[in-house]
Amino acid sequence: MSVHIEAEKGAIAETVLLPGDPLRAQWIANTFLDDVVCYNQVRGMLGFTGYYKGKRISVQASGMGVPSALIYYHELINDYSVKNLIRVGTAGSYQKHVKLKDVIIAMAASSTSAINSSKFGHYTYAPTASYNLFEKAVDYAKSKNIPIHAGNVLTADVFYDDNPEFYKTWADYGVLCVEMETAGLYSIAAKHKVNALSILTISDSLVSEETTSTKDRESTFDNMVNIALNIV
Repeated sequence: MSVHIEAEKGAIAETVLLPGDPLRAQWIANTFLDDVVCYNQVRGMLGFTGYYKGKRISVQASGMGVPSALIYYHELINDYSVKNLIRVGTAGSYQKHVKLKDVIIAMAASSTSAINSSKFGHYTYAPTASYNLFEKAVDYAKSKNIPIHAGNVLTADVFYDDNPEFYKTWADYGVLCVEMETAGLYSIAAKHKVNALSILTISDSLVSEETTSTKDRESTFDNMVNIALNIV
């Protein structure tokens, strides 16, 4: 048992899927896993363990933003010995060719967060995916004819930016989309020498101003989850 997760030792699998939304965690567990047990309800951040094709898998909600997510990443790694952390989240497109419900596999994460500048000072640390998980995700998507985009994403601290044109600078440098957790995940995974990957689904577009519904964000986006479940 840790400060924010009430699970007993051994209740969480070595591989954990990490949606931000607790209702998406519940949907994943109920839709894809067998013999599901809910191991956490603290602060409403639902956590489940079950089996997918005979493999033991957990799903843990982590909230929105790096500060919230890092609490759960830290405790999963240090208190429950989790080895593979796979974020399954939503993102906003920065590119015209990246459409609603497209899948993004994050190679690296730029960031507006100070999470790493507080550690490295004037130097810049580049948080990147674990190559073994990244390669498996790309290969699986190709084998199932799931269209993907792979590249750099932006982890932002601010959801409602005062400058609506802010995204264009990042877009000019090839950043595919914006979300709020990946840079934190890749950084803490590197520090503790565990595997991490962020697989995202586009829920809205800053280019076209299109958006998906709240219900879609909670209980669809099957391609993203299928990739995550089949690479471990």
